[in-house]
Amino acid sequence: MAEPEATTKTPARKKPQPEDQPFAEFVPRLLMPAMTRACATHGGSAPALQLQEAPMPVVGCRCWQIQGELPGPRRFWLCFEQPDINSRKTFALAESGQEPSLLEPFLIDEKRTSLALLVARLVQRLDGQKWLGPN
Repeated sequence: MAEPEATTKTPARKKPQPEDQPFAEFVPRLLMPAMTRACATHGGSAPALQLQEAPMPVVGCRCWQIQGELPGPRRFWLCFEQPDINSRKTFALAESGQEPSLLEPFLIDEKRTSLALLVARLVQRLDGQKWLGPN
């Protein structure tokens, strides 16, 4: 009797996640438009957003950051220590005419960051500041 041939299954390829894109593509193409839509959907004005490598607010070390401005003008910074969405992140904000004076850790308990999580927590933080929607 012939033995049945062992069948080897090729593991199914996982569909690449948006977060797997390089930082320089992911942030301007996906993250920033999603942040703009989420703020507007939440009842606030769409923030003017800019991605750049610049001195981090308060401490001055260079980092990649999304700088946002809402009417008022109210400004916020989402800073990435490395050009990687899973790197350590900090958040700062400033009211009209003021400079930020405090850096807050942002998503420090998350090992893997997703687009949805980044957007949801940013909106939650801005809404907690009462910068979005009628308050």
